[in-house]
Amino acid sequence: MNHLEITLSAALGAAVAATVLLLVLGSRRSKRRAEARIAEVVQTLEARMNELADELNAAVGRAEAEARRSRFLGEIAGSIELDDVLARTLEGALALPQVDAVLVRIDAGEGQPVTASLGFDGDDPDPQALGGPPDRRPIGAVELMYHHAAEEYAAHAVRAGLVLPLVDRGTPIGWLGAYTRAAGARFGADDLHRLSELAERAAPALENARRFREARQLADLDALTGLHNRRYFHETLQREIDRAQRYGRRLALLVADVDGFKAINDRIGHLAGDSVLAEAADRVRQVVRASDVPCRIGGDEFAVIAPESGSDEAQRLVLRIRQAFSARPLPHAGRVAISAGIAELQPQDDATSLFERADEALYAAKERRPEPADASRPLAG
Repeated sequence: MNHLEITLSAALGAAVAATVLLLVLGSRRSKRRAEARIAEVVQTLEARMNELADELNAAVGRAEAEARRSRFLGEIAGSIELDDVLARTLEGALALPQVDAVLVRIDAGEGQPVTASLGFDGDDPDPQALGGPPDRRPIGAVELMYHHAAEEYAAHAVRAGLVLPLVDRGTPIGWLGAYTRAAGARFGADDLHRLSELAERAAPALENARRFREARQLADLDALTGLHNRRYFHETLQREIDRAQRYGRRLALLVADVDGFKAINDRIGHLAGDSVLAEAADRVRQVVRASDVPCRIGGDEFAVIAPESGSDEAQRLVLRIRQAFSARPLPHAGRVAISAGIAELQPQDDATSLFERADEALYAAKERRPEPADASRPLAG
């Protein structure tokens, strides 16, 4: 091989080497670009997967919230007890977004309205102070804004409210208010839709439960005196005994009757005698505590269940009853006296034994009956 051939061979070899080197370098750069592209795609996919996971979690959260709301809506009419229906309505409203407190008012015809709330501190707030619509006037939804410094709102620190009427078969029966404490918060169309759906479901359930309570209360009352009747007395006495024994509380029972009522009835007649019993019941009702349960248990016989009371408190109640009768004469009958017996719950007592001890104390007191004007004589039993 001559010199030229050697030179050409060397040049060709160098060219081939350069070409191979360029190819290798290009391949490496392509590989790096490919790897970078792959990394970019993977990063994009990971970001999208995270977005999808967040969307899925949000969707699951919304589905769970919707399921809870549907459950609340379905359970509202699942009870005929007014307290249960009110509680479920309040819980359903409080579960809605932004809602920090809820207030329900149910009008009760000629009776006192029923009010219940959730999320407020202390007692139920004044419905009118929180912007409830005028009694029984059908209105649409009302959005309310409050100034935190206003005295009537400051105690509850509400900033905005959404008030909807409760309507059953076209008749307004009350209203439902949802409130928020968040500064600058406003209720939107979604809030209105959710609360409206709840109000539509709750209204007939609340009205049915209210009517059931009224009917049951009428069934528990003695038609002549307006006191609780004998059936209610026995049910309540057993319930109060169970509660007192479970929590170690005191309980007293008072049994009383009108002295000489048969003679009064024979003298003035049964109709006038009925008016005497009605007046006697009213005087008993006037002197018992709010927690006491006065009942007519038969004829001229009355009973008072006194929770959280012992013999001393029951003795004072007897004195108040006697003074109520001795203070002024009863229409048709003049001045009459009351005899009473009391018994305090003992650990071994049941409803029968407690009642029998109070009844025995009544008869012992009648045997030593004081003069009508003597309201301070100690009570036997």
